[in-house]
Amino acid sequence: MERIRLLLVEDDEDWLRGLEAYLSREPDFTVAATASSRETAEQAVREAAFDVALVDIMMHGAAEGIDLAQLICQTTPARVVMLTSLQEKEMIFDAYRVGAIDYMVKSDFGGIPAAVRAAYARESPMNAYVAAQMREEFRRLRQLEQAYRIKELRDKITPSELQVLRMIDAGHTQSDIADKLYLSLRTIKVHVGNILKKLGGSTSKEAARQARELGLFEEEKQG
Repeated sequence: MERIRLLLVEDDEDWLRGLEAYLSREPDFTVAATASSRETAEQAVREAAFDVALVDIMMHGAAEGIDLAQLICQTTPARVVMLTSLQEKEMIFDAYRVGAIDYMVKSDFGGIPAAVRAAYARESPMNAYVAAQMREEFRRLRQLEQAYRIKELRDKITPSELQVLRMIDAGHTQSDIADKLYLSLRTIKVHVGNILKKLGGSTSKEAARQARELGLFEEEKQG
């Protein structure tokens, strides 16, 4: 039987001993090394051969487990499962960011062996809580990206060009716009040419649609 070699990292030595005894009873597990501090964990990463690391996120009052997970992922082929007492949103997200593939709440003691086997087989499912947090984070990043894009466009486009762009989006022709704004058709064409250069659209209608979808016109109203 192929045995899965484990590295256990936990600062509570009583809990560490209990975890080691519990996992050692599994027929396909071998505890290759244990560590109760960052220093001994780093030494184990350098010296021990292991397939899966179970790493406590919080050690001695700090999130040292995140740095250890990153070290393991960067220097070994082992998979990392994080252990936590609470579902600390930011820390769990950081753990995935540095390369951990799963996390277990310590109170779910009975689920740890299955999580180890799934990690070893690279079959760890995305935890529903983490998936929800990632979706929330991606939404936040998209909103930031859109806000940056709007600011970038507003910095590029003059108020006159934006006014022309809004009228194009409303369906007015360049001749209509020239008449309504009491400007020459040539001036409107210059505005349209500048708009296309700045937004990169192939037509004025396409540029207007892009600005509308980004919410640029709403931003103008609020401003």
